[in-house]
Parts: sequence; C-alpha cells; structure tokens
Amino acid sequence: HAMHTRREFLPGAWMDVWGYNDLCPGPTIEVTEGDRVRIVMHNMLPESTILHIHGLEGPNRIDGVHGVTQEAVPPGGKAVYEFTLRQNGTLFYHSHGPMQEGLGMTGLFIVHPKEAYQPAVDHDFALTIQEWAIMPQSTIPNVTSMEFNWFTLNGRSAPYITPLLVRLGSRVRIRFVNMSPIDHHPMHLHGHTFWITGTEGGRIPETAWMPSNNVLVAVAQAREIEFIANNPGDWVLHCHMFHHMMNHMAVMVGPMAMQMGGMPAGSNAQAGMGMTQGGPALSKENGASIGRGMGENTSNERAVMTGMMKMDAPGDHKGHDMKDMPGMKDMPGMDMSGKSVPGYPADMMDMPMPYSAADLKKLNKPETRGMRRNWFHGVEALHTIVRVLPAELYDKVVSGKGDVAPGASVPGGGEGEMPGMHHH
Repeated sequence: HAMHTRREFLPGAWMDVWGYNDLCPGPTIEVTEGDRVRIVMHNMLPESTILHIHGLEGPNRIDGVHGVTQEAVPPGGKAVYEFTLRQNGTLFYHSHGPMQEGLGMTGLFIVHPKEAYQPAVDHDFALTIQEWAIMPQSTIPNVTSMEFNWFTLNGRSAPYITPLLVRLGSRVRIRFVNMSPIDHHPMHLHGHTFWITGTEGGRIPETAWMPSNNVLVAVAQAREIEFIANNPGDWVLHCHMFHHMMNHMAVMVGPMAMQMGGMPAGSNAQAGMGMTQGGPALSKENGASIGRGMGENTSNERAVMTGMMKMDAPGDHKGHDMKDMPGMKDMPGMDMSGKSVPGYPADMMDMPMPYSAADLKKLNKPETRGMRRNWFHGVEALHTIVRVLPAELYDKVVSGKGDVAPGASVPGGGEGEMPGMHHH
C-alpha cells in the first residue's frame, strides 16, 4: 500500500511522510535469484503514483515510468508487477515521481544469489540513507528545498538508533542504499578495515575488491561492504560530511533571529532552506556560505551560534545574564563570555542535548545494554554503532538475559557519566 504515514525521527519528533505499508522506508523485500515475483500495489495516496524497482533487469512494461512504459496508478487504484528474477544484488524500489521520493517513498529489494556468496557472512545488515528539509514549525518535508536539516538511517536520526550487534570474530556485511535527494554520503567505520564487495549492479569480482574504511555512496546507489569484526568495542559508523552529523540544524526565523556570541544571525528561515532572502552570503549579516542554490544571492546562509548567547544583543532579554542561571557557571568547558571562539561554530560537547526520562527509555533499547551510560551524547543524525561483542557478552545482549554492567562493551572505557551529571 502506497500511503501517508508518520515516522518518529527522534523521541517525540514525529514527521508526516509518505511510504509503503505504513512504513518509511517501506518494508524490505527479500527474494532469491530465479524466483517468480508478484507485487500488488494499492494506491492510498491523494494523488497518482507509480512504482519503479531500481536496477531491475525485468520487462519494460513494468519499469514504472509513467507515460513511457505504463500509466500511473490513480488514487484508489492498484497495479500488478510480475517478473522473474535473473540477477542478484542490493536493489531498491521507489516512486518514480521525484516529489514523492522526497516524501520518503522508497524501500529495499534484496535479491539473494542462488548460491551463497563466498566467503559466507555471519551477519547481514542494510541501511537506507535519507535526508529531509522540515521547518521547525512543520512536520511535512519541503520537497522543493535543496538544503536539508534532518538526516536518517532506516527512518531514524541518531541517537534514536538500533545498534548493529555482531559477535567478535564474525564476518559482517553491511548494505548501504542512498535515497537522499541531492547529497552523496561517505560512510566511515571506526576501528576496522572493510572491503567494498558489491553495488546495485551486483557482486564485484573478488580480485576487484577495494580495502577501505570509508565508502562513498552516491545518490541512488547501493554499496556493500564486508569485514571481519576482530576489534572488540562499540564502533561508530557515520557519514563523514560534517553537516550530516548534526540533528535538526536550527534556522533563525524572521524577528526571532538573535545575535549570538561571535557573529549575528541575520537571515530568516527561507534563506536557510534553499530560498533567496537577504544580502550577499559573505556580508557581515550572514555566516560563510556553503549553499548550492542557483542564481543571484542563492548562496545565502544563516549564521551559526558560536557560544553562549550575548544577552545585550538587539531584541534579546537585556539584563538577563545566563552566567547567573542556576548551574550554568559550573558547566565545564563553557566560556560564559560567549567569545571563546569568535566567528566559529562551537560543538559544545560539554553541553549535550537534554533528554527526558521518557526519551532516555526510548534511546536505551535492549540492543544498547552494556554501552556507556552517556553513549548517546556523541552521535547525531547519520550515525549508528557497530557493537563488536565477545561471545558471552553478545549472547547476553541478544538474549536479554543476565546482568550486563554499563560500559562492559568498551574495554577499559568505564561506565560513563550518568546523563546530566558532570564530574569535577
């Protein structure tokens, strides 16, 4: 069923998206080379849609390009796609309407070979990469935008992730599919070297496998990697585009724009999301541009917060000094003058996002047992964690049985600080 659905990107952050069978991304379809496949799609959307299986070497009449190979399916209608598989590899399906793709209409279509690849793997994971432009006051993606502020793996934004659990010494495959509208993603794994073994075109001959710890997954591409999990610990896997490692990057909205420590934020929300507003990108009112729009002034970028807010800036709460707020002066690493790094953005690692008890319950899934207490402070957006666990610990975490101490999976790493606590 092609339909509207809702997806919780982060705890409490529900977005209105389009998908299949009430899922976004849609359900993973796993089949075997040589199978006869029939897919019946019911259109429950308010507009026509069509289904394309990306990379499929099938009959032209079901290729899923409206007008060219067949008609689109009207609201309330259905279409049948039937074919025999003569290939294998990591494929994916999606609407062939660009705006519908931007609303989330995609899913994995994995074709296993008749004879298993060698050497055989012990764990096989798949990650779908997506990006979204969703304004702070909205829950609906802006599919006309060329700038994005939400990044998800399998429909979740870190730290709201499910870590990948593997047994120490096992062979692991991870399949990446990039269904972002514009951006390519260099996916980097810490602590291991992997081989790039496959694409959406199928298995790469072993003589052409490339060792790396970083694989570029371009738009509408699939990449498969394999590695031996021989280094115990909780290893981060993430996109190395630094602005894809941040959640929900803030935009300044009209008169709410406030001068921050270091430089002012002078643009409104539209400038930050791909529309032209305001002055030149390199003016003193705006931060340096990394925009990619077309035409005059389209590289406008919002300025970024560089420290604690300067409370005497125009429009701010003059007379209210944040350093006098309870607990603020005790925060380690915080320069309350707001001028510690003028003109530069500050990561503020000692000031993590606050999470409620309900949020923490959602973040600390069973798959996180044995991780350090504050593990979620270090991952955002396009991050996940590959947990390489010794056999006994792996069995406890997977089964949910037995006591597992915080930090047990990071050799020598300690338990970690309790959320919201700092040691002096």
